[in-house]
Amino acid sequence: MNSVKILILLLLFQTNLFSQQSPKREMRAVWISTVDNMDWPSKQGLSDQEMKDEMITLLDNMRSYNLNTVIFQIRPTADAYYKSTKEPASHWITGIQGVAPSFDPLQLMIDEAGKRGMNVHVWLNPYRVQKDTTKEVLAKTHLYFKQPELFVTYGKTRYFNPGYKETRNFVSSVVGEIVRNYDIQAIHMDDYFYPYKITGQEFPDQIAFDKEPRQFKDKEEWRRDNVDLIIKQIRDTIIANKPEVEFGISPFGVWRNKSKDSEGSNTVAGVTNYDDLYANILKWQKENWIDYVTPQLYWHIGFDRANFEVLAKWWATHKYGANVYVGHGDYKISKTAKEVEWRSPDQIVKQIEMIRSLPLIDGSMHFTASTLLKKGDTLRKPLIGKQYKYIALTPEANRITRITPQPPINALITQKGDKAYLTWKARLNNKKFVIYRFTKGKITDFSNSENIYYVTTAKTFEVTDANFKNYTYAITALSQTQTESIPIEFITK
Repeated sequence: MNSVKILILLLLFQTNLFSQQSPKREMRAVWISTVDNMDWPSKQGLSDQEMKDEMITLLDNMRSYNLNTVIFQIRPTADAYYKSTKEPASHWITGIQGVAPSFDPLQLMIDEAGKRGMNVHVWLNPYRVQKDTTKEVLAKTHLYFKQPELFVTYGKTRYFNPGYKETRNFVSSVVGEIVRNYDIQAIHMDDYFYPYKITGQEFPDQIAFDKEPRQFKDKEEWRRDNVDLIIKQIRDTIIANKPEVEFGISPFGVWRNKSKDSEGSNTVAGVTNYDDLYANILKWQKENWIDYVTPQLYWHIGFDRANFEVLAKWWATHKYGANVYVGHGDYKISKTAKEVEWRSPDQIVKQIEMIRSLPLIDGSMHFTASTLLKKGDTLRKPLIGKQYKYIALTPEANRITRITPQPPINALITQKGDKAYLTWKARLNNKKFVIYRFTKGKITDFSNSENIYYVTTAKTFEVTDANFKNYTYAITALSQTQTESIPIEFITK
């Protein structure tokens, strides 16, 4: 009898994968910025409990939007929001670089996000060391004081010099330590490679170019190759340590304008990745060096210089096997916005509707966490009302070898008063668990996101709905690669 029931569940699990408007799998992420205390912590020098409370508040708010991923900035300026043997704790936390809180911010984020069913991508800046050199913030233990020749100052900001092999080796070693020590979903980098250009100032890398030109005579080609080399080395470092961890890039929204390159987009952006930041994103995608790309499309639909719709379609057709997510500029929403399109959350709603019509785009990332918190119901209600009404699982990365989990076992329902407790036991490669809920005795469609009740890393779940007896519950496991096991049904104890 049990084998028949499992067969029926399996058949239901495999049907109607694309039957509903709200997809079962869709990236719904939010960036949590730490530089300048943008999102967390809200200011330097808070007590440990205040910082923990702020993190929980952010995560509870993200969960209320039915988001499934957080992009946590853990290395904003060659410093650490985690336990590092290579760089000092960030001054953005306690106010003093090298002085860490009593808890591990990254581990707390992983634990608390996991309870709420969210994955954690860790966000690193590869080159930025000190945002404002007019302030003395670097700890005396910082690499800057040991090997100052590896660093340059451009404007008010200090950077690793991308031209040196030592820079690539050091940054890759930082990535390796994080990947080995933490149970993360992905390494994530944004648009800051070579810095945005300052009018009238040349980036001071002539000495490095003279010392290590390799085969290049053109400095701009050499700069692009410097970034290519670090991306490739980081990719190799991840694979050598945990090949199931993804590597994602969130570039500026325009690779190149069509006026400069026939492969470019129909835009007239004043800055581009290729020409100004020396980041040849398309090459990294073609070479399988990255698993996903999230272009920052912080413009509205119809914007004349960089139309959101034009760019979304361009990135969709230039994915080369990588997953493509779209970065949304939620921070622009304001009743007093200069552009009328941003005076209500309708713009974000329309953008999500538009990209869902493009099968080659796999979801969204929103900038930033504090914006979503401050907007509250103004943004949450329209999203939860339709686009994010139901929970969604994150997509599987196209380039990561799937790890198939075994289904959990001993799934039991125990009634205590007007509450019920779901319990189960984990098995091989169980990282998260997906709880499904159906009308009593009518298990129908596991591919319909409407039937997902909750996702969590916990092994017990409290059902507070007094009508729990009117439902049938089932559970699956997710592996590190977001691959889902076959389902099993909960049995009343």
